Amino acid sequence: MKRRRPVEEPETDPNAEAKAVALRYDMERDKAPRVIAKGRGYVAENIMAAAQQNTIPVYQNKTLVNMLMAIDIDREIPPELYRAIAEVMAYVYRIDERARERRLAREAANRG
Repeated sequence: MKRRRPVEEPETDPNAEAKAVALRYDMERDKAPRVIAKGRGYVAENIMAAAQQNTIPVYQNKTLVNMLMAIDIDREIPPELYRAIAEVMAYVYRIDERARERRLAREAANRG
């Protein structure tokens, strides 16, 4: 089965207000990912900056972020969004895995 990369859909309108939603998924505690932060404008910029500072991958999809903005903070995503979020999480996992492999290869090269 070929892995399908989710389609990123960045905001193209330069005058559109920035929006951001952060999710967390604790497999031992949660049935589904939870919205842990969301905001517009300045708050969205701070969410994005925190992600960048902590090397957390960012996925842009204006349709998905609009749906997630409707969910209250600390609430699990609804079942209707499971598939979309699962695709995004799989994509992010693959990015993380590739970055880890590159880091390990660099470390091995520096030792040898």
